[in-house]
Amino acid sequence: MPYKIIASQCTGCSACEAECPNQAIREKGGIFVINPEKCTECIGYFDDPQCVLACPVDNTCVIDTSRPRYVA
Repeated sequence: MPYKIIASQCTGCSACEAECPNQAIREKGGIFVINPEKCTECIGYFDDPQCVLACPVDNTCVIDTSRPRYVA
């Protein structure tokens, strides 16, 4: 399942954008969003999702359970 950013919690700091190995994160209207078509959960790059590690606000980058899991 790809990750998503909880818009109401996003501070717009951009810490996550540079950490994404898939360039799946972009700014939109002052907050950041994750393109679910590009998000691979960092599989094949890192052991942990980099957006989660980079975000200064806990539980802002979360799994989007409405979408299927990425298959390598």
